[in-house]
Amino acid sequence: MRAVAINIGANTNEPGFRGPVFPDGTFEYLPIPESEPTTERVPTYGDLAPELATPIPDSLRETPVHLDPEFPEYPCCEQYTYGDEHGVKAGPLSELSAGDMLLFYATLTVDGEAAWLPPDWGAFIIGHFVLAAEPVTPQDRAVPESERAYFENNAHTKRDPPDARVLVRGEPEQSQLYETAVALSSPAGGTEANDIVTELSADSGRGPWWRRPLRFDDHATARLRERLS
Repeated sequence: MRAVAINIGANTNEPGFRGPVFPDGTFEYLPIPESEPTTERVPTYGDLAPELATPIPDSLRETPVHLDPEFPEYPCCEQYTYGDEHGVKAGPLSELSAGDMLLFYATLTVDGEAAWLPPDWGAFIIGHFVLAAEPVTPQDRAVPESERAYFENNAHTKRDPPDARVLVRGEPEQSQLYETAVALSSPAGGTEANDIVTELSADSGRGPWWRRPLRFDDHATARLRERLS
């Protein structure tokens, strides 16, 4: 079993703020805005607002969101799916197989103080998929009929035209949006990687590691699963 961790969610560029993380580890996942035309109406920040504790500025309430990854535990979602049009992420994801892990991490603003938290902000794992099947690569072949219904609510499928280089679905019984976040940043600061990055992943932890896909081999993935359980 291998794993890849990728960065998702709202940040200081899009839409200009991050979701929060609290001293007890609870957090709120906020998606980025939708940047492309869609074939149908997609959820807006205003649609999500009644389910969120984070205040949504009035200027964003009518802004459509790019609700990807899709977690059934989250408002307006139906399945465990993820799509990506960028080669830097689609490449490593397309190499995964059924049973491998796709981890999602986000940069979150720290709201409160605790010894395990960095000041101001940090990177945190907020959920994962265990792949139910081999990733689908629509640009290389047509999405099989048996897969189409599963991905119909994915944000990339709703774009006009659909643009995913890879589509991934999670095994429902083994995938989840976490209730508490798992730190990738050390308590010293958001830019300082902890041992999950520097010892378990293949990343050096130097430079802007919190923007890069993180790869874990089978041994590291087994150790990581123990940390996440």
